Amino acid sequence: MARYTKDHKQVTRQRIIEAAGHRFKQDGIDGSGISTLMSDAGLTNGAFYAHFASKDDLVAGVVAEELRAQVARCGTFQPGRAGLEDLVRAYLSAEHRDHPGAGCPSAALIDEIGRCGDDTKQAYTDGARAVIDAIAARLAPEDPGAARGRAIGLFSMLVGTLQLSRALSDRRLADETLEQGIRNTLTFTS
Repeated sequence: MARYTKDHKQVTRQRIIEAAGHRFKQDGIDGSGISTLMSDAGLTNGAFYAHFASKDDLVAGVVAEELRAQVARCGTFQPGRAGLEDLVRAYLSAEHRDHPGAGCPSAALIDEIGRCGDDTKQAYTDGARAVIDAIAARLAPEDPGAARGRAIGLFSMLVGTLQLSRALSDRRLADETLEQGIRNTLTFTS
């Protein structure tokens, strides 16, 4: 019998979460079966229940991790308004639109998260709150609490614009939607 290091189980769990995050954002939660998710992680189906009680448990873990990663990415932009503009332009880019598996969990999964159980909704709420707080800190570094309402509006605008752009079959209209979304969000934050 193989002996594993102490952190092997946590490393494997993280590998499953990362693979599932990409797959969920690409194909949807309901469109992603456990066998596909485990195959993506390079593991057998039997290993799933050593790490998660159910698919719902995995979904909650993925949502929490995806939003933690999104907050961390927010921190990579330069401070203040200049960083906020960079964030908006990166979020509403054709690259982000065209690669949902590597992007924002909100834009890719919000409709399905709304139909998930309480644990997933709580994980999403906690993560969305952290994203909103990160945006508020960029809007008003001296008093993020004062910018909370605008941060909620900005987050909503970003997610909705990206979703609309992804849904359009006319590439020119989809690109125009992103460009107008950038203009609208930057005007909103002025």
